[in-house]
Amino acid sequence: MSEKLLEFKNISKSFYGNQVLKDVSMTVKKGEVHALIGENGAGKSTLMNILFGMSAIHETGGFEGSVMIEGEEIKIKSPHEAMDHGIGMVHQEFMLIPGFTVTENIKLNREITTDNAVSKVLGGRLKGLDYEKMNHDASKALNTLDMDIESYAQVAGLPVGHMQFIEIAREIDKEGIKILVFDEPTAVLADAEAENLLKAIRRLADKGIGIIFISHRLDEIVSVADTVTILRDGQHIATKPISETSAADIANMMIGRAVTIDREEGADRQISDEVSLKIENLHVNMPGERVKGVDLEVRKGEILGIGGLAGQGKLGIANGIMGIYPAKGKVTFNGKELPLNNAKQVLKDGVAFVSEDRKGIGLLLDEPIELNIAFTAMQVEDKFLKNFGIIKMQDTKAIKEHANKMIKDLDIRCTSSMQKAGSLSGGNQQKVCVARALTQEPQLLLVSEPTRGIDIGAKKLILDLLKQLNEEMGMTIVMTSSELAELRSICDRIAIICDGTVAGILSPTDSDTKFGLMMSGVTEFSEGGNE
Repeated sequence: MSEKLLEFKNISKSFYGNQVLKDVSMTVKKGEVHALIGENGAGKSTLMNILFGMSAIHETGGFEGSVMIEGEEIKIKSPHEAMDHGIGMVHQEFMLIPGFTVTENIKLNREITTDNAVSKVLGGRLKGLDYEKMNHDASKALNTLDMDIESYAQVAGLPVGHMQFIEIAREIDKEGIKILVFDEPTAVLADAEAENLLKAIRRLADKGIGIIFISHRLDEIVSVADTVTILRDGQHIATKPISETSAADIANMMIGRAVTIDREEGADRQISDEVSLKIENLHVNMPGERVKGVDLEVRKGEILGIGGLAGQGKLGIANGIMGIYPAKGKVTFNGKELPLNNAKQVLKDGVAFVSEDRKGIGLLLDEPIELNIAFTAMQVEDKFLKNFGIIKMQDTKAIKEHANKMIKDLDIRCTSSMQKAGSLSGGNQQKVCVARALTQEPQLLLVSEPTRGIDIGAKKLILDLLKQLNEEMGMTIVMTSSELAELRSICDRIAIICDGTVAGILSPTDSDTKFGLMMSGVTEFSEGGNE
């Protein structure tokens, strides 16, 4: 297993001045399962997009460094070219056509055709499908994976685990497959299905295929991989043989960094023992962020952080409480049960929400700042309205005066309150979202990804603002974020969400190892090594 198959050499990539990969090198050998791990935003996806020649790379100036297959530098400009070089990917989201059979999905765009009477006269475009040969190929690929699936069965209605194996069969049926990338392949599988998949990955490696295995589940990495590479903040941290490391070591390397925003304890913090928000058995059907039974209590006056890796359900909690996505369960706020799937009533009950999707949900991009700030309070509480009998009209003077106060208080950098929200910088757009939430004068503020896509200076201003609201106004805050360092800098406790449930609650001063292991689904561990 010494022969080099794939090499990334000194890869660097920037998007619009933001460097997301910095001099990353990595080698995958023939027959090796090479795990690639890192937090959200570590650079894993960008590195794979470079390998597959995705348009997002080439339309933004390309990349620095080189990609080599079997010692030869290659320039891949499209996923089709990647396929020609023997590179395939098994995605986390299924890309199957439910109404097609297993064979038809495996052979899609690579169908085997046969002549018939019509095609011999009118041309090759009217050839028929050679189902005998296609079924033979499909069965061969499935047998390689030791899967007993009938090739003529329709995909619709098959178990999720079977669908994942069909995705893999489609890739290994391609001619000349050399490298297979598995992107979180067990994320939607039950434990038994995941175990079967890991065995199949090992069998593929034994046939000489190089495997890049992207997963956040450290127990899987330790069990199936030969080598692990850790990325952090776009940089290569380490590459180690699995035999020379442990789940705890990997977690520490993945998470460990200096907290860029120092933790400061507020002198006037008043956290009550009283439970302000109680969440019981909450389920939320948010695509990609499903919540599968969360129980959580938030004390009055605290800042509770909600963290976890992408796709584990952390974003679904606030979105479910606010009625953005269908939810069931029980949520009680200040002793009163909140009506799920009724956003207007939840807002009336004193809960405000700053969405992670500030452009899609948070802002009216083509409207002025002042209307964005006042809009929800107008809709929900009839603020900033003048009543003329049955007619209500905007109180433009009151809207402008309030907006100018918010612009001053939150230091929103703009030309005037009439500037369109869409023309502001990311950090100032986020401040407008916070201003709109504060205009409702909430008792509880739910804020999701408050610093996503903004620079470090703007991040500090937003975090300082949240601390100020908590300390000076006693506002209870639930902050959901992918930025663990930021959660640790201002939160009193941090709930880690894994696979749609609460994996545990940690103190912000707990070790990097604890955070890394819990985010990766390992709940029983010791500081010294494996769980």
